[in-house]
Amino acid sequence: MNLQRFIDAKQEELCALRQHIPPPLPLRRPDFRAALLAPPPAGEPLRVIAEYKRRSPSLGLINESLGAQEVAAQYAAGGASCMSVLTEERFFGGQVGDLIAAAPAGLPLLRKDFIFDELQVRATWATPAAALLLIVALTPDVARLRGLRELAEEQGLHAVVEIFTERELELARESGARIVQVNARNLETLRTDRRAGLQLAAQRLPGECWIAASAMQTRSHLDEAAAAGYNAALVGTALMQGASPLRNLRRLLHPESGCATIPS
Repeated sequence: MNLQRFIDAKQEELCALRQHIPPPLPLRRPDFRAALLAPPPAGEPLRVIAEYKRRSPSLGLINESLGAQEVAAQYAAGGASCMSVLTEERFFGGQVGDLIAAAPAGLPLLRKDFIFDELQVRATWATPAAALLLIVALTPDVARLRGLRELAEEQGLHAVVEIFTERELELARESGARIVQVNARNLETLRTDRRAGLQLAAQRLPGECWIAASAMQTRSHLDEAAAAGYNAALVGTALMQGASPLRNLRRLLHPESGCATIPS
C-alpha cells in the first residue's frame, strides 16, 4: 500500500521528535485562508499556490538545482498568492528548513507533508508556516483529524484538509475543515483524474475555501477550476520544471504574454 510506505518513512522523524520538540516561533503568521479567499488579481481566474519540490514519487527528479529561498523570491515576483513547501525527505527530497529559507519572500507558507501525529503539528509550530496539510486518507478517524486541526490552530496555523473522494469530503466536514483541498492524484495508485476533481467541486458549500491540486499545468486548467467553483489551485511540477519558476508562473497566469502551455 502506497500510503503505508509514507507512514513508515515518518517513523524515524517521530522518534526524534519524541526526544525533542522545538519551541513555537513567537510570530504572527499570515492568514493563509484570507489570502486564498481574496478576489484574484485582474486577468487571473483564481488564486495560485505555487509549490516548491525537488522530486516526487510519480516523476522522480524534478529540479534539484534551485533552493527554496530563490524559488520563493521568484514566486513572489511572479504573482503567487501563497507557497507550498514539500518538507517530506525520503520521497520528495524536502526538509523542514526549506520553510525557513522560503520565509523572507513574504508569501503565506503551507507545510506539505505526511502529517498524522500531534508531534508533527507541534514541530510545525517552530517554523514560519502559515498552514499545514492534513490528508483524510492518512487520518480517517474524525476525532483525530479534528484534534490535529485544532492543535494547529492553537498557534495560528490553518489546516488544509485534503480529500480525494466524496466520502473523504464528508469526513473532512465532520472534522470541521474550512479549507478543503481536492487532490486529483490518488495517493494509492498515483494516477490522476482532474475531471473527477472538477465534478466534486459542485459540492462546495458557502464559507468553504477549496483548492484544486495535482495535474494543474495550463491556464485552461486554472480557468476550468475557477468555473467549477475553486478558490485556488496548487501548482507544483509544472512550475518547477526548467530553469525559471518565475517565467513558468507568469506564463501560467498570463499566457497571452508567452507560451500558453508550460513545457513538460
